[in-house]
Amino acid sequence: MFVIGTAGHVDHGKSSLVRALTGINPDRLREEQLREMTIDLGFAWVTLPSGRDVSIVDVPGHEDFIKNMLAGVGGIDLALLVVAADEAVMPQTREHLAILDLMRIPRGVVALTKADLIEDPDWLDLVAEEVREAIAHSTLASAPIVPVSVVSGQGLEYLLTTIDRLLDEAKPRPDLGLPRLPIDRVFSIAGFGTVVTGTLTGGHLDIGDTVAIVPGDRAARIRGLQSHKTKVQRATPGMRVAANLTGVTVDDLSRGQVITVPGALAPTTLVDVYLQVIRDAPWPVRHSMPVEFFTGAASAGGRIRLLERDELEAGEEGWAQVQLSDPIAVARRDRFVVRMP
Repeated sequence: MFVIGTAGHVDHGKSSLVRALTGINPDRLREEQLREMTIDLGFAWVTLPSGRDVSIVDVPGHEDFIKNMLAGVGGIDLALLVVAADEAVMPQTREHLAILDLMRIPRGVVALTKADLIEDPDWLDLVAEEVREAIAHSTLASAPIVPVSVVSGQGLEYLLTTIDRLLDEAKPRPDLGLPRLPIDRVFSIAGFGTVVTGTLTGGHLDIGDTVAIVPGDRAARIRGLQSHKTKVQRATPGMRVAANLTGVTVDDLSRGQVITVPGALAPTTLVDVYLQVIRDAPWPVRHSMPVEFFTGAASAGGRIRLLERDELEAGEEGWAQVQLSDPIAVARRDRFVVRMP
């Protein structure tokens, strides 16, 4: 199973597009519905023309909620970059694109939303050209661009077909026997108890398994598993999973912790990294600079220690250590993002 993640500027129609494609409203919070703006991660799923089921993670586009956006992009296989045809490329379009590039998301498609508002076809061509220039130096450089409208239905079926075709090239996530479920949501259901959700990688989980929660030094047992609101006996890599846990309460858990097998991960506050500064960074990364560190669904404050020089300019790369204020669970070769607070 594969996971699609949205990206794009606020009010460019990400959630409306997800709702039109799936029939599911990803804006689950009352405040989101009142403000008509995505604040936290939303989730949906759809069956593609081939019969393949895929999960969709919808992220907020507003700059104030970039931390929530970063919690949702770590486990995706394909990016759905949303650009409104009446506004074209905007600041969060570029920041989200930079994040997708740093996370090395290998494939994507650009949806030019609100195409029904554009009467001049030449304008759509100009917007598409601007998008093409914006993605030219990223991992999404070859992404197809599809004009769509949730009002008229224009392009929606073609968008699903395009996503289906791109996922034909994707390899299923391997089962390495070391499952990791980064927690992106924690809640309680009457009669069932504590439930966590996330995108599973690295290995499978079965009902009845004893698991560790890292960091936190807690153990739990899997009472039930669901994917797309369907009960499953086993969750496999690449699935969006809801796990019903016994032995822990909602107060014991938080976004950013990882469900794994006992002994597989140890929390750390010191991470060795190879750092790449984005091409249009407004200022250099300097030794001992305070940063925010994001990986999986976790985030922590920290401080950069450059190991080879005193600063890295825009577009430069180098080895560094990040001293974190709070422990997180990471593994070798995990992708990450650092931002200046």
